[in-house]
Amino acid sequence: MSRSFLHRATLAVAVGAGLAIAAPAVASAHVGVTPDTLTADEATVLTFSFTHGCESSPTTALRIAMPDGLASVSPTADAAWDITVERGDDGLVDVVTYAAAAPVPTDLRGAVSMQVRPGEDAAGSLAFPVEQICETGSTAWVELAEAGEDPHDLDAPAPVVNLRAAAEETAAGHGADAEHAEPAASDGSAAGDPLALVLGSGGLVAGLAALVVAILAYRRRSA
Repeated sequence: MSRSFLHRATLAVAVGAGLAIAAPAVASAHVGVTPDTLTADEATVLTFSFTHGCESSPTTALRIAMPDGLASVSPTADAAWDITVERGDDGLVDVVTYAAAAPVPTDLRGAVSMQVRPGEDAAGSLAFPVEQICETGSTAWVELAEAGEDPHDLDAPAPVVNLRAAAEETAAGHGADAEHAEPAASDGSAAGDPLALVLGSGGLVAGLAALVVAILAYRRRSA
């Protein structure tokens, strides 16, 4: 089954009766996500935070749809939230719903988190459509900015994180290591070690002196 963004957006609003009916006028708020940048094939904890409810109604649940490109999703256990995970036919997590143990008032900040790992080939950006469900009504944060459009101009923007490919970070790390690495001596000792040079020279001199003394002693015995 295709896990397209359109499919995610549909799931994100499935609990409500639809945008026109379920979502009242959106207050000056949004659902944010931190951090806003992930590295492919690296596990990172994302935190989704919100303030306000649906106008003045307290928040009772967040329903977060997963985008394509995630290799794994692990919601964070939290006593303040009851967590439900829905999976697709491919076994991957499709939707995570966080139901509040107690409604979150409009004047308090609420937050939920999950650990995600983008696939090793993932790049670009990932959008997480969110439905904020309240005691009265709901708000669907599913809008995406077009090219050149400021996301802050949207009425209900979806949380978005940017991705960087794992190869970029790996290559940069290897380059830095190579730049700062010191060449190893061919005999296994540290290259250019002054103490090693002094000790080596002293041993050679002592050996030559012992040889001269032995030769002189032999000649005296033979005379």
